[in-house]
Amino acid sequence: MTPQLQQAIRLLQLSTLDLQTEIQQTLEENPLLELDEEQLSQEQASEQSETEIAASDQSIDMETKQDIPDDMPVDSNWDEIYDVTTATASNAQASSDSNNDFLENQSLEGNTLAEHLLWQLQNTPISENDLLIAIAIIDGINDDGYLTESLEDIHQSLRDDIDIDYDEVEAVLHRIQHMDPLGVGARDLKECLLVQLESYDRNDPMIADVRMLISEHLDLLGAHDYARLQRKIRRNEQELQQLLSFIQSLNPRPGSLISNNTAEYIVPDIYVRKVKGEWVVELNQDAAPKIRINELYASHVKGNGRGQDGARLRNSLQEARWFLKSLQSRHETLYRVGNAIVQRQRLFLEYGAEGMKPMVLRDIAEELDMHESTISRVTTQKYMHTPRGVFEFKYFFSSHVSTADGGECSATAIRAMIKKLIENENPQKPLSDNKISGFLVKEGINVARRTVAKYRESMSIPPSNERKRLA
Repeated sequence: MTPQLQQAIRLLQLSTLDLQTEIQQTLEENPLLELDEEQLSQEQASEQSETEIAASDQSIDMETKQDIPDDMPVDSNWDEIYDVTTATASNAQASSDSNNDFLENQSLEGNTLAEHLLWQLQNTPISENDLLIAIAIIDGINDDGYLTESLEDIHQSLRDDIDIDYDEVEAVLHRIQHMDPLGVGARDLKECLLVQLESYDRNDPMIADVRMLISEHLDLLGAHDYARLQRKIRRNEQELQQLLSFIQSLNPRPGSLISNNTAEYIVPDIYVRKVKGEWVVELNQDAAPKIRINELYASHVKGNGRGQDGARLRNSLQEARWFLKSLQSRHETLYRVGNAIVQRQRLFLEYGAEGMKPMVLRDIAEELDMHESTISRVTTQKYMHTPRGVFEFKYFFSSHVSTADGGECSATAIRAMIKKLIENENPQKPLSDNKISGFLVKEGINVARRTVAKYRESMSIPPSNERKRLA
């Protein structure tokens, strides 16, 4: 495999954001490449013209106004009642202090739950021993906010370093559980919800009922066995619904409130639009900076081809040409693959996920006379902006299921049908996987119950017994 081909393949599999970084790095390393200033100058000229128009409009507006005299009568002299210099200095200092306080109180982007808890400890009066205990406890808390280690193990691990009792470990845990987010450090769901209830009025009858439900009947709540719940707590259906609504307002995963994931931005590689009844594919021209070969340096290479410097420049020029050619090849391949996908999935663009046709990598590879591995690289971390949203190229590929008339239906379309059936079901009598399978068979799609369960689980939809709701 030649270096040129290796470079082309590497650029092809980069995402748009990674490609921008690669281009910037290449610009810094290769003196023969430069940014295309023509487009930049055009944008600057456009901005300048807009500024000039705004300035001229302002001057015209000012000319139409009456002249305002410099000396206007006032009731008193400003300097007599306000020390401008002192006031300006004090305001500037106050503004600076305010800005400093604002910055100091902001949590860093991407803080983890552990960092958030430690930050609260550092701003809370706490003894040295309790701080060591708290750090050990926080190390055992997972991203959902639950303590995954037993207090006995934590106590044993600390006894070699500090002299503490088990009760002290339990007291520090109780302290952490009442930090933000409330309920963090709980050892199970029941404890997590009960800790959150402590922030409510204990004398409220409804809170007492909710506490009793969580303490004694959490298993029935999880099984959605509302009939037995009504008999156990002796409440009618409306009263039980109020209690359930309150419980659902609590957070079973308090750690999820503190996210350690930074936002991942997506830049579409192609745009899909409908023009005069036809779906048209266009490359995103702004996805990567425009670069070109520096003509001044290139002419210098031709005129001074001898010597060590000339050889280095010739190598840089050759690498620059290869890089530009690889970029062009990437753009062309993206366009061809994107266009082929769009032409095959026009029903999806027209009607949504239920119109998705079955398609595998081999279909596009054979149509474009490319290798399947090339199609796989092109469809990874490449995105298509459509009127129905932004989708990764891979989204349009799915396996198929046979239909009664000998045709095929894509797995994506079947998942969309299952989701639609569940969204329209009676919440008091949710559809079982077997009933959903029966509905699909009536539509001519041969899907077994196990397949329905697999598709339902892939969409994170719970089974029918967990979807059951009161009226």
